[in-house]
Amino acid sequence: MKRFSSFSKSTLIMGAVVLALLGWYGWSQLSDQGPGEGFISGNGRIEATEIDIATRLPGRVEEILVREGDFVTAGQVVARMQIDSLEAQREEARAAHEEALHAVAAAKAQIGLRESDVAAAIAVVTQREAELEAAQRRAARTEALAQQGSASRQQLDDDRARARSAEAAVAAARAQVAAARAALEAAKAQQVGAESRVGAMQATIGRIEADLRDSELKAPRDGRVQVRVAQPGEVLGAGGRVLNLLDLADVYMTFFVPEVVAGRLALGSEVRLVLDAAPDYVIPARVSFVASQAQFTPKTVETASERQKLMFRVRAQIPPALLRRYLEQVKTGVPGVAWLKLDPDAPWPPQLEVREELLQLLTDEQ
Repeated sequence: MKRFSSFSKSTLIMGAVVLALLGWYGWSQLSDQGPGEGFISGNGRIEATEIDIATRLPGRVEEILVREGDFVTAGQVVARMQIDSLEAQREEARAAHEEALHAVAAAKAQIGLRESDVAAAIAVVTQREAELEAAQRRAARTEALAQQGSASRQQLDDDRARARSAEAAVAAARAQVAAARAALEAAKAQQVGAESRVGAMQATIGRIEADLRDSELKAPRDGRVQVRVAQPGEVLGAGGRVLNLLDLADVYMTFFVPEVVAGRLALGSEVRLVLDAAPDYVIPARVSFVASQAQFTPKTVETASERQKLMFRVRAQIPPALLRRYLEQVKTGVPGVAWLKLDPDAPWPPQLEVREELLQLLTDEQ
């Protein structure tokens, strides 16, 4: 019984030693996986800028020309809206434009007529003024003769009446000139109104044609269709989403670093990304954004020292040249680890070295 108890104790001790050795070996293996001191990492996911392709005007979706997963280029037509009503509005505006042009022509003809009326009225005034002058001279002579007894009183009264009648005729002729000039100004105002109407109709036609162009939904930049939000035949309101596009030239990883590290980061600092889906490939990147304020760590973020309360958000941008080269392989949502150097002069360890072909590609692009 005593021997059995001693044997059991020895077995337990040996087991504990073996477990300790295994634990030390495992810890040493895990610790060797990192690049060592002077480096820090943060977990994140590959993200890309999302663009919603939406309608500017309400209407019915006529057709969608792309499928989910398709690559599109900037300016490519990806969908069309129904344009029957817009085409009818354009024809109506064109007809109104023609009518306004005819109104301008009519106004110009009216101006010519009114200018002739003004000239005729001025000529009448000249004629009436001459008649008035003659009547006044006749009346003056008759008055002189009447004082000498050579002319009758009746003749003098008749000549004075003719002079006053001539004065009234001059006043009436001058009034006709004023009326003709007022009619001329009215005709000119009509021309201005008609020309303004022409301009308004041209602007209306331009607006409708812009609406027609906007009815062809185009990709604003190169990318990949992520989601078809709407389907042909659906009626959408203004701003209704039709497609969701990923800009694969603007791909980055967002991760978080502690406060003590954020102050040592600078825009353009080198980053190495290692994705869970391809751990053997190291992706070069550079810091393109560092938050100016700390925030509480999101629940999905894990740190080496459990969870720290305040962290700074950092964005590592993947070079566009690299993205264009491997466009078909770019996927968003892939988790990975971003490695940063705390010492800018420290060399990258072998496991975080970028492959030669990638470095050559980036060098050629520069």
